[in-house]
Amino acid sequence: MGKIDQKEKAQTVVDLLRKQAPLTVKQEKFCNKACVERFLKAKNDTVKKAAKQLRNCLSWRDSIGTDHLIADEFSAELADGLAYVAGHDGESRPVMIFRIKQDYLKFHSQKQFTRLLVFTLEVATQTMSKNVEQFVLLFDASFFRSAPAFMNMLLATLKIIGDYYPGRLHKAFVIDPPSLFSYLWKGVKPFVELSPFTTVISSLDFEESLEFDDFTSYPRAASLRFDPSNVPGSAKIGSCSSSRFSFTVSHHNDSLKPWHLSFTDTSGSKVGSKTSSEALLGPAISPLNARSHSFASPSARSSHGNLRTIKKGFFPSTPLPQKTQKMDSSMINLPRTPGPSFLQSSTLFFKKDCQVNKATKCRESFIPYLKFYRRPYDEMIYRSKMRPPLGGLISIISPQLKRRHMSVSQRF
Repeated sequence: MGKIDQKEKAQTVVDLLRKQAPLTVKQEKFCNKACVERFLKAKNDTVKKAAKQLRNCLSWRDSIGTDHLIADEFSAELADGLAYVAGHDGESRPVMIFRIKQDYLKFHSQKQFTRLLVFTLEVATQTMSKNVEQFVLLFDASFFRSAPAFMNMLLATLKIIGDYYPGRLHKAFVIDPPSLFSYLWKGVKPFVELSPFTTVISSLDFEESLEFDDFTSYPRAASLRFDPSNVPGSAKIGSCSSSRFSFTVSHHNDSLKPWHLSFTDTSGSKVGSKTSSEALLGPAISPLNARSHSFASPSARSSHGNLRTIKKGFFPSTPLPQKTQKMDSSMINLPRTPGPSFLQSSTLFFKKDCQVNKATKCRESFIPYLKFYRRPYDEMIYRSKMRPPLGGLISIISPQLKRRHMSVSQRF
């Protein structure tokens, strides 16, 4: 009975829309069964409210021109990776990443940002499979210095999604916001419709996480650090086990290569036997151990022979006065330890426990999306997910037409 009532309500909403104004072919296609049911669920199955919100959504889409959005309009944004679909999670939900910079809002109008947002949302909805209706948002706020500026952008984004994409948001993560954002968010949070789905995350909590170390598959993210194991010849040179380089200038007549590198360690502390002067004055300072001596403590830099003079000069020459009075331990007033309050301690305990559990849940909910956040952006992979007409002219022109055009031009 519930499914039949839901179908009847959805059909009633469509009939109300047709009575108000005739629907175009694209509007009829947009107002399918799943779409109308999402609007009904957002308005607690109230037919009139759902029909009104759906009519406002159709008017807004016409004003934005969602049917005419193409990738060629956002070529600079796509090249910089400001907003894109990074992939799909374990339940085939598209994951969008927004790395909008603070300077972008200075040189672009609010309408341009809204068009970029709607274009990214439309690409995400196109990549959804048949039984998937929701997406995930990742807001990288590390490029913002002003908390109010980022707050305005976040609230505008959540309002557009709540009003014109109801039931679509599964989870939204705000990553590394400015320092004052948490205080502003606490004040605004009760008035935001999608605040229960929004979570603030710090990337510092995941710096030591090595669970998603999959960057070797991306050439631009591969590590180029020097690996000493790749050097041919693994025999140790001399008594030194570390691979230090020593810089030697040759006095030959070759002006093109007046220098060469060697693996020898020239520090006097490791090569050769210690002489009597070295035993008294310590190892000689070489270019290899000069840095370590510069950061050492004064006692480590000093010679072993002067240890007695240091100990002797450490104590003051004038003797300290002897104690003439003996303090009674009963006369010392120590600070009084407050007695335990069972009511206060229990409330603080449960409050702290709830905060720890909430922080742990937020962290665990972000772990499946950490790989998308760390994965490097690739414009070609993102463009391959776009379907016509969002992909631009490149996705509209078929390869057959390209070959035919080339064959005709070659005739002349």
